Amino acid sequence: MSRPHDMGGRYGDGPVIPEPEGDVFHADWHARALAVTLAAGAHGAWNIDVSRHAREKLAPMDYAGFSYYEKWMAGLADLLVEKGLVSRDELAAADADPQPRADRTLAADKVAAVLAKGGPADRPSKVAALFKPGDAVRTRRTAANTFVDGGHTRLPQYAAGAVGRVVRFHGTHILPDLSAHQLGDGSEPLYAVSFAASELWTHPEHPGDRVVLDLWQSYLAPA
Repeated sequence: MSRPHDMGGRYGDGPVIPEPEGDVFHADWHARALAVTLAAGAHGAWNIDVSRHAREKLAPMDYAGFSYYEKWMAGLADLLVEKGLVSRDELAAADADPQPRADRTLAADKVAAVLAKGGPADRPSKVAALFKPGDAVRTRRTAANTFVDGGHTRLPQYAAGAVGRVVRFHGTHILPDLSAHQLGDGSEPLYAVSFAASELWTHPEHPGDRVVLDLWQSYLAPA
């Protein structure tokens, strides 16, 4: 199964062009898309990993054709229906007025505090750290969720079976492979791992470049 974040190094997608710093919204509705997503998430029916999985499950043609915030809106619409917060008929009706859950409504005067607090994913874990900065590691040869067939994972296909070196230990964090399917936290050690471009791709444009990925311990083995 190919996922959007497996696309690194694929031919034909063109160069990555960073946007100027501070250039956040290109249209008025982009800010509204962020606001609606934040307000809907406040109901507590899903977490950030569930929302990421909702976007990566979009039909490939839609994912490739949608702009950044169109992907957000499409994933959100699917989640609202899936979690029973909005019906398909309400989504289709221009004059629908679904009633929010009053106990979880995000008021305008609370938004700044919610954004400042963020959503930390660090959690205590009973899993001991096996690696330290400087250690050589190899990723799993199959970049797949081992708990849910076709499920969410943060190990991209282009890095499967690659050898890299740990550059930082982040502590212990929620495992997205479980969290995206609301199967619990499953927290475990998380590392920043650096890979040479030549280790990831057969014909990299700049072989000396390095790619740093944040990878959970269950994705790794000693190299």
